[in-house]
Amino acid sequence: IYFNADATPAMCGNGSRCAVDLAHRLGMAGTSTRFWATDGMHEAFIKEGLVYIKMVNVDEVQVLEDGYFLNTGTRHFVRLVSQLASWDVVEEGKRIRYEARFQPEGTNANFAEIIDGAVHMRIYEKGVENETLSSGTGATAVALALAAARHMDSPVEVHTRGGLLSVSFERSGSGQFRDVYMSGPAEMVFEGMVCV
Repeated sequence: IYFNADATPAMCGNGSRCAVDLAHRLGMAGTSTRFWATDGMHEAFIKEGLVYIKMVNVDEVQVLEDGYFLNTGTRHFVRLVSQLASWDVVEEGKRIRYEARFQPEGTNANFAEIIDGAVHMRIYEKGVENETLSSGTGATAVALALAAARHMDSPVEVHTRGGLLSVSFERSGSGQFRDVYMSGPAEMVFEGMVCV
């Protein structure tokens, strides 16, 4: 179970990848495993240095006047923009996060741009109430929104400020996706010992 900075629980795709990698390093799980998160049961596996998380099925990508809305384990709004690097993610993201149409739960706000055929994204995360460097559920939302809107093929690679993620999927209807996997690396950055 992942808790945001404001103590609200959420599905964290990147946190799940790191937890699966750590469980494997500690001998608690093999190269394939299952785990519970706030949005239900997930399958995961490690292959060639990457951790793959099976995300929830997406039954609808809502097309809104100003973007797309979908749930990839948590709620995400996706908007295509230009000049993403200079986009005011915090101000615009905060405004969207608290808009009446997304209440009472609110929503994460993702901003994406296709640059030379590559998908780039930035995100304002609810519960953190700020821009974060990456989001696994957000990258999944961006990939599926673009797949629904532009008929992009699986897999879709998504560049975040924190690194590169890949999202693969099977289409099961208009705006519907099954067998969705989000993948990326997980690195051990330190080890510590607590003495009592």
